[in-house]
Amino acid sequence: MAASDALSIRSYRASDLDAVIDIFLRAIRESAIRDYGQAQIDAWAQADRAAWSARRLSRPTWIALVGPNPAGFTDLASNGYLDMMFVHPAFQRRGVATALLGTVEAAARAQALPRIFTEASITARPFFDRSGFRVLAAQEVEKRGQTLRNFLMEKPLA
Repeated sequence: MAASDALSIRSYRASDLDAVIDIFLRAIRESAIRDYGQAQIDAWAQADRAAWSARRLSRPTWIALVGPNPAGFTDLASNGYLDMMFVHPAFQRRGVATALLGTVEAAARAQALPRIFTEASITARPFFDRSGFRVLAAQEVEKRGQTLRNFLMEKPLA
């Protein structure tokens, strides 16, 4: 990576809302399409701006930048739940998700949380597998009339 493409992580700001929604939508439409059908993607790839704004500001959320470009984001609920981690398709396989997860783990350890857990998509599961998470259960979840498979996964921190 050139210096102009340096990866950095910072806390989410309200002005990042459009960028994180774009990352979310593009990650689903361009990456998850390999693992889910078009109707499932259409049901999943929706974002209510007001709800997203409130959600992002309700918990620690971080944004990854490659140079000045938003490349990914993640969050962490107070109980250790990693609700969202998405990387823009243009920045995948460049260490963005690994850096974001490192930030989440550091925050969880600072809060003395015993574990991090998530509901990983089929697409994200290999990353979480490689990162030390284990599958607790395969799940079928409904989104706007479509059933999507995901995996409840956890990583102990003790």
